[in-house]
Amino acid sequence: MEETPTKRPYALELASSLVSLALIIALMYVLQGVLLPLMFSILIAISLYPVAGTLERLRLGKAFSALLAVILAIAILSGLVWFIVHQVIVIGRDGAEIQQKFLSIFDTIQRWLQERFGLEPTEIVERLRSQANQILSNAASYITAAFGSLGNILAGAVLVPLFSFFLLYYRVFFREFFFRAFKSTSQEKVHNTLNKIYNVVQSYLLGLITVMGIVAILNTVGLWILGIQYAWFFGTLASLLMLLPYIGIAIGSILPALFALATKDTAWYAVGVIAWFQVVQFLEGNLITPNIVGSKVSINPLMAIISILLGGMLFGLAGLILALPLTATIKVIFDAVPSMNAFGFLIGEPEKYHLKRYSTKILLKRWNLREILEAKERKTKITADKAGNPSKGKDEKN
Repeated sequence: MEETPTKRPYALELASSLVSLALIIALMYVLQGVLLPLMFSILIAISLYPVAGTLERLRLGKAFSALLAVILAIAILSGLVWFIVHQVIVIGRDGAEIQQKFLSIFDTIQRWLQERFGLEPTEIVERLRSQANQILSNAASYITAAFGSLGNILAGAVLVPLFSFFLLYYRVFFREFFFRAFKSTSQEKVHNTLNKIYNVVQSYLLGLITVMGIVAILNTVGLWILGIQYAWFFGTLASLLMLLPYIGIAIGSILPALFALATKDTAWYAVGVIAWFQVVQFLEGNLITPNIVGSKVSINPLMAIISILLGGMLFGLAGLILALPLTATIKVIFDAVPSMNAFGFLIGEPEKYHLKRYSTKILLKRWNLREILEAKERKTKITADKAGNPSKGKDEKN
């Protein structure tokens, strides 16, 4: 006689899923030296898959197609780096003039502080000197951290292209690994989940690249109208900083604003730069990104901000960049796992009925809680009747 398998309680399944998630996050933190290049490689491989697929259809071979796609990505990124470095060198030729302008601005600030707060220039200089000494005292740790970061960058420059190539070349092999790893789950469900993860991440990446291009043009046009030199450089640099969600454009406005302050006769140009970049950020957040990316990457803003903060705590600057695609992937996985389905719902965008005026009534009806709704309505009606006719309430009591 066969024993029927007993179904585990939902609370136990949920607890085991949360404990597993916590252990995975702890393991990711410990192994971040390897995982960060790998995660960036996965994003790049997903972005390059259409290119590699097109080359394969031209009968160039899977290995050669993957190699050409990676070389193309390296060429594009190298071109961006060259553009930024070249423009910095060009701007640096006017460094002496800009430095003189900043010194005059500093003198103006000194005079204003003296008139407003009675701070003598010598006192201001002394405070700045003390801050400089404090920074210099920690110079050794800063240099060590800088060399450590440089080492990580160089390691990433080698590992990321290598990982990206193998992820493209062995992609079918890795897919079969998931089929074998989740034998107890419907293979169709595993297949669909993998496809959904790919579609969500690719939509986010291609949408981000498109939005960055549009924002670069808008930034550049605004700077050109204001008469700021090197408008293409500052506009493109600010758009690249969109890799840091929500704060990238705001950070990118600081450098052209300072440059405007140093090269123009009035500070209103700097104010105009910041104001224009805020307009662009508003358009990007409310018009451009929703229409281009759409509902394919459905993460509500609250969860997006929380994921960015957690990503920064976990992986630093790289975590800020990886936060949204990683959260979108986690949402797809949560939606596929019954015990985590509620958390997938929490990460996603609210439905239209959640934001309506009578959303509570709609929710109760959807969950077949009409009795509670009707009791609540009767109680409200009785309270209103008593408030309108107090004597009726006394008669009912007698």
